[in-house]
Amino acid sequence: MAKIAYILLCHKDPDAIIKQAERLTTAGDYMSIHFDARSDSAQFAKIHAALKDNANVTFAHRRIRCGWGEWSLVQATLYAVESAVEAFPRATHFYMLSGDCMAIKSAEYTHRFLDDNDADFIESFDYFESDWIKTGMKEERLIYRHFFNERTQKRRFYAAFNAQRRLGLTRDIPADIQVQIGSQWWCLRRRTIEWVLEFTRQRRDVMRFFRSTWIPDETFFQTVVRHVVPEDEIRTRTLTFLLFTDYGMPVTFYDDHYDLLLSQDFLFARKISAESHDLKRRLGLLYAAENVQFQVSNEGASLFKFLTGRGRIGRRFATRFWETESTLGRNRELLVIICKKWHVAKRLLEQIRQVTNVPAMEYVFNEEHTPLPDLGGIQKTLEKRTRHRRALMRMLFDYYETDRLIVCMDPSNLDLLQDFAGDRSITRMLEIQCDFSDDYLVGHAMRVGLAGEQTSQETLERLLPTIRNDMVFESDRIRDADFEHFDRIRETADIEDNTKALANFLTMSDDKAREVASADYLFSD
Repeated sequence: MAKIAYILLCHKDPDAIIKQAERLTTAGDYMSIHFDARSDSAQFAKIHAALKDNANVTFAHRRIRCGWGEWSLVQATLYAVESAVEAFPRATHFYMLSGDCMAIKSAEYTHRFLDDNDADFIESFDYFESDWIKTGMKEERLIYRHFFNERTQKRRFYAAFNAQRRLGLTRDIPADIQVQIGSQWWCLRRRTIEWVLEFTRQRRDVMRFFRSTWIPDETFFQTVVRHVVPEDEIRTRTLTFLLFTDYGMPVTFYDDHYDLLLSQDFLFARKISAESHDLKRRLGLLYAAENVQFQVSNEGASLFKFLTGRGRIGRRFATRFWETESTLGRNRELLVIICKKWHVAKRLLEQIRQVTNVPAMEYVFNEEHTPLPDLGGIQKTLEKRTRHRRALMRMLFDYYETDRLIVCMDPSNLDLLQDFAGDRSITRMLEIQCDFSDDYLVGHAMRVGLAGEQTSQETLERLLPTIRNDMVFESDRIRDADFEHFDRIRETADIEDNTKALANFLTMSDDKAREVASADYLFSD
């Protein structure tokens, strides 16, 4: 059975560290602690005194002062790893943690997971090809030498960097090393750790290189593991659940996140708020529990993105100049069917096809596989279609040799609707207002990744009102836009009311419009 040596880097809250060590070693696992030498020595003395008699706890054989972005974080990790390898010969895995991490699965589940997955879990993406680094320095982290901390010695950091750049004092990456990047929170097998330590003793050139790179805790282990372990034995992911805001700050979890954390496909989570005493208590009891069944739905990242994005509706970049300068054509009519239930819009579109000969397409800007003619490549991806929206529609008008065209759009596409409404052509819109049952909303949440098959009922009950309100808000935004040629049919309206709206939208006779509106299966889910 797997036995884990936890590698704990920490710098504060000695009481929490003591509890964390006692909790994780109770199940037979181990822990090696490096407590930052910058921190109060009295705090370290308290930790040491409380844990010195615990045979499953050891301490890094040397304490050093650590700084964000510095080599010291990697060196402290290596010191703790070396102590763990020597003190715990029965440890099969080494798991990197911080003082803000807590287990979100039981020890029983964790051991079984590692037994069933004979691999190393570490994010390791190609440094230059991946988009892991979103902003700031990239190549400059490696090809220049960094001796000062950007956070605490900003002037010296940039003075040294600018001097090297001005004088052309770049350096080469070791020839046989392909630099990787990823999260510093990894779980490695014992054999891999021993290979990494052997690598550090043999490859002094690589060690010198990383000692003066910037933020090496995101590159050192990620690169070396990929160098010493076969690729098919590496799972390029972390087993620690963590989220970041749009501003690059880690998301903190609180008492009401318990169910969400347990449903994620991870073994640990960070950061747990220091004030969330109930969450810590419940997670602490969970680690020692037996026969716990976990319903893993893994919707945390998409759910966080969805909920935090609700306050940002309406913030869009300015319309691209090549789109504002183009037009569909003054004498053309673009007819847009707007509906959240795509299957309803598609049924209506099929009814319209049967009674008119107007070319009609489904969700051109929402579904990648919507059938479209070959337009020279502009139709291949949703990104291209949206970016060149007017050019795309103009080419479709030309392809079908028509002055009338029908397309479907999701209510979330308000920016597209406003753009087409502002064109010199005539844009007519028909909103289909549907009822949304709880079952439909659950299905919608699963389709867009906000929930999974194992999402708990409690989580769904919290989520559904937000999704329902979001759909209502999208419809209200369209109504508030006050489009000139706008009609609406409703699931709850009678056929005559819907016939009148359809006749106006399609500029057809009431008889034909009634034929379209009378499909008894139109609103069926």
